[in-house]
Amino acid sequence: MVTVNMDGLLTTEQAAKRLGIKVESVYTFARRLDGFPEPIRIGRTLLWPEGELDAWRAAHPARHRGST
Repeated sequence: MVTVNMDGLLTTEQAAKRLGIKVESVYTFARRLDGFPEPIRIGRTLLWPEGELDAWRAAHPARHRGST
């Protein structure tokens, strides 16, 4: 039996909330953006390394849309 340490791993929903984006955007970023953290797959579940997401966000600050 394999034991997986889940500390520091986020579900897709938690990752989206942490990054301030939609869940769909997490999947899109993973497919299309070079350098976006790779998820860890456990069965059908994707888990995202918290530290790597934080580092990615620090290097790519959120863009705020201005009011016109």
